[in-house]
Amino acid sequence: MVENIETRIRKLKAARRAVILAHNYQLAEVQAIADFTGDSLELARQATKVEAEVIVFCGVSFMAETAKILNPDKTVLLPDPHAGCPMADMITAEQLRALKQQHPRAKVVCYVNSTAEVKAETDVCCTSSNAAAIVRALKDAEEIIFVPDQYLGQHVIDQTGREMILWNGYCPTHMRISERDIARLRQEHPEAIVMVHPECSGPVKAAADQVLSTGGMCRFAHASPAREFIVGTEVGILYRLGKENPDKRFYPATDRAVCPNMKSITMEKVLWSLERMEPTVTVPEDVRRRAQASLERMLNLVE
Repeated sequence: MVENIETRIRKLKAARRAVILAHNYQLAEVQAIADFTGDSLELARQATKVEAEVIVFCGVSFMAETAKILNPDKTVLLPDPHAGCPMADMITAEQLRALKQQHPRAKVVCYVNSTAEVKAETDVCCTSSNAAAIVRALKDAEEIIFVPDQYLGQHVIDQTGREMILWNGYCPTHMRISERDIARLRQEHPEAIVMVHPECSGPVKAAADQVLSTGGMCRFAHASPAREFIVGTEVGILYRLGKENPDKRFYPATDRAVCPNMKSITMEKVLWSLERMEPTVTVPEDVRRRAQASLERMLNLVE
């Protein structure tokens, strides 16, 4: 059945002139049929290079919106329109405007895990892999507002020494990872390197050997001579890590680190989406243009 679905997807993809982009947290079988798999920064860059007429985005809604913002003339499909992001929903454009009024001279740095409307109110976007570099580039900013993830924001403060005004957002999935999980796995695998995501809490990051984006984890694991790794992020990344490093072992920091939104897209939904050419992602043009400016500033500031 899975092979039949995969064959039908590949045929429809060719007929529709479509490309499939998938985030590292997607189900293994969805990553396996993707033309490109990556983290938020990698996918944002890839979205600007797509020559296909249709982008099937296997991720969550803010990622598909980003693809549409950068590709207004292409059809962007999100196979499950209910694949949202709790962190992105923790701040609205209205709330950000109110915060900007309180700090009229501040520059706003917005984590890409946010809605198009919030991006439109932002000076520059960032991802977990380039957030510190973006903040360092804002040398002339009197103040910096960083939204919505307080834990990534604090990580940037620790890296740059630059004080920022943080929003109290967070990722519920990464909050399921605790320093006790890291300590237990270190006892079970004393030779393993601990890699965790910047969205983790402060104590978890302090207990790690490396704090990296998912793309950074993939690059680090490939280059490292270590044979074992404890991975503190959403468990979907283990598929790519294992595929790219078959001679190495990867252990999830906890089996509880599962994002239900990231797991909501299935092979069947990808097939249905290509068959029906829906659900399509739309962004109002005035919002799209302002959000595009903040995304392009990010891509231009950090190569």
